[in-house]
Amino acid sequence: MRIAILSRGPGLYSTRRLVEAGQARGHDVQVLDTLHCYMNINSLDSSIHYNGQELAPFDAVIPRIGASITFYGTAVLRQFEMMGVYPLNESVAISRSRDKLRSMQLMARKNIGMPVTGFAHSPDDIPDLIRMVGGAPLVIKLLEGTQGIGVVLAETRKAAESVIEAFMGLKANIMVQEFIKEAGGADIRCFVVGDKVVAAMKRQAAEGEFRSNLHRGGTASLIRITPKERATAVLAAKTMGLNVAGVDILRSNNGPVVMEVNSSPGIEGIEQSTGIDIATKIIMFIEKTAKANSTRTRGRG
Repeated sequence: MRIAILSRGPGLYSTRRLVEAGQARGHDVQVLDTLHCYMNINSLDSSIHYNGQELAPFDAVIPRIGASITFYGTAVLRQFEMMGVYPLNESVAISRSRDKLRSMQLMARKNIGMPVTGFAHSPDDIPDLIRMVGGAPLVIKLLEGTQGIGVVLAETRKAAESVIEAFMGLKANIMVQEFIKEAGGADIRCFVVGDKVVAAMKRQAAEGEFRSNLHRGGTASLIRITPKERATAVLAAKTMGLNVAGVDILRSNNGPVVMEVNSSPGIEGIEQSTGIDIATKIIMFIEKTAKANSTRTRGRG
């Protein structure tokens, strides 16, 4: 099989591991810098060029598209899809999961547990918005934030009003969510491949911090998840349309609640904390499911 990996960082742990796993199973794996791909779009013979040459056909593409290049990255992935290449995650599913508000609305429609979430535009709505999610303390999130950046815990109503007014003054899109105090600064990252959670780790926030992201100093450890948590993670990934996803869950008094569904989850933390070879499981999934012209984007332009 010829497999392309769309990644800006060939030296990144996740990209390296996918290359190693693919090559170990006898595949020809090539890393392509997403921003260096450029496209010939026409109705007769669309193509993708790279470093001055047209790319030879691939059987599958693994998108590792960073949030900051979602627009261009999904455009490149759509081009692969239009050419009949099998994507590990489809462009439409990545776009859906990157839109925090849309993803929350889709999960609500499927009755997936999640924190009470509010979204508003006018500053006149702030007091009612705060009441709607249960009052302070509450969490305020930038819709475009990643890795815990742009996430603020407001411990009092006054603090919440000040932060919301500041964000709105900057014309930033935000949402507010109830604070799940009983989670104790910990969340669970479930790594979904296909219709299974292949690994799970507990991420614990550093002392004095409420965000459990490893990039923010959180620590990871192996954890046993419940059948309900497992089913919730799989359903959340399926709702987004993702074959591979990192689903972040909090343990609340009302059961598991989904905080986010990540379409390009990092492999390093979960492989090191669980000892599970995630990269090989991803390659094996591609071997089992890759079919030409199998995406919904094919033929839609």
